[in-house]
Amino acid sequence: MLKKKQTRPMLTSRKAPEPLMLVFLFLALVLLLFVVVTLANMVVEQVVTDLPALINAACEKSVIKSISLSMYAGLVATLISLVLGIPAAYILARKDFFAKGFVESVLDIPVVVPHTVAGIALLTIFGANGLLGAPLELYIQFRDAFAGIVIAMLFVSAPFLTNSVREGFQNIDPRLENTARSLGAPMWKAFLFVTLPLAARHIMAGSIMCWARAISEFGAVVIIAYYPMIGPTLVYDRYLSYGLSASRPIAVLLILVTLTIFIAVRLISAGWRIYDKD
Repeated sequence: MLKKKQTRPMLTSRKAPEPLMLVFLFLALVLLLFVVVTLANMVVEQVVTDLPALINAACEKSVIKSISLSMYAGLVATLISLVLGIPAAYILARKDFFAKGFVESVLDIPVVVPHTVAGIALLTIFGANGLLGAPLELYIQFRDAFAGIVIAMLFVSAPFLTNSVREGFQNIDPRLENTARSLGAPMWKAFLFVTLPLAARHIMAGSIMCWARAISEFGAVVIIAYYPMIGPTLVYDRYLSYGLSASRPIAVLLILVTLTIFIAVRLISAGWRIYDKD
């Protein structure tokens, strides 16, 4: 009678994490804690030590008006960035031309220029005696006006949208557009019904970053349009006038409102898996 050969169960050994990965995890944790602790400390301290001041700030008309103005102006700047940035991104993604690198660098300049410098540059263009501000003064004013806020936000935030959308267009196979064209679709239809849907997630991500950068702008806005006050300007004004105790509740409220909207939009855009590239 043959004996069945007993087989030993195979032992699966867990692979030890690579030392480099441990270093990366530690550094990533340091960065995460730097951001979280900085913001959470201010929020928690305000809630624990002076919650009534936060509630009063949330009910104050000037605070509500300034935060609403920030949101609305940022939205308008983002919409203008979409209109101007999508065509620019498509050309940069699809065409090779002389001085293309120079054009890309110029479009990215607002990211590296100090924002107070950007505000002064915008003032020389759109101010009452500026290159465009003077001839347009009878029709639209930029100095201490809503249009000035939008222009300042647009200048500093547009590169974030353009770069994100350009990356999305670069990830799309041009043969898909060519196939649509070969089937008789004009270029605008191929772009509208093929290219744009495939780049939708990059457009959404770029819009979120553009809007977030716009509503957080202070340096350029305060130069060209101190009034009407947006959220960051009001925080600065209260700090100069009354100190930290008066400005912190508004700052905390601004963080909570923008963070809530930012997370909600992020979650919505994360569900657009149908547009992921295979």
